Amino acid sequence: MDYKKTNAPLNTVTRDMIKLSEDTGNVYETVCIIAKRANQIAVQMKHELEKKLQEFASMTDTLEEVSENREQIEISRYYEKLPKPTLIAATEYEEGKVVYRLPSKNNLE
Repeated sequence: MDYKKTNAPLNTVTRDMIKLSEDTGNVYETVCIIAKRANQIAVQMKHELEKKLQEFASMTDTLEEVSENREQIEISRYYEKLPKPTLIAATEYEEGKVVYRLPSKNNLE
């Protein structure tokens, strides 16, 4: 997923949670859905970052001989400037891009 192309804001946004929870009818379920999606995005972003940083890692570095790698620093800065996973998840939820299933009460009994 290309997180740079998302239209999620870079700063915190105040949201009307009552309006946001109209689909589920429960504010807490809505927050849980957004939080789970944010966790998925964060894991995916972390995996991508680690994969890109591994390309530049050298196996000969020891604790005393760690040198700054310019490419690694630039990649890290790029990921720091991206919107946070919670903001991306909230935007996806508002746009209807998040698919979720709520267990019915009949299945729990």
